[in-house]
Amino acid sequence: MRTSYKKLWKLLIDRDMLKKDLRKAAGISTASMAKLGKGENVTTDVLVKICKTLDCDISDIVEIVEE
Repeated sequence: MRTSYKKLWKLLIDRDMLKKDLRKAAGISTASMAKLGKGENVTTDVLVKICKTLDCDISDIVEIVEE
């Protein structure tokens, strides 16, 4: 199984936000954004910051998919 952040990217499109806008608003590093972009694992802290910034639940931005 792997982690997919497609829901996050769709949410950003719906809210007319760029990745760099999210990074600045949430206060996360460029390295964390790069990991998200590659579908790699990030810390729960990063996901919580994103959820707080976008006022959403973690299930709105990440999902577990079978390979």
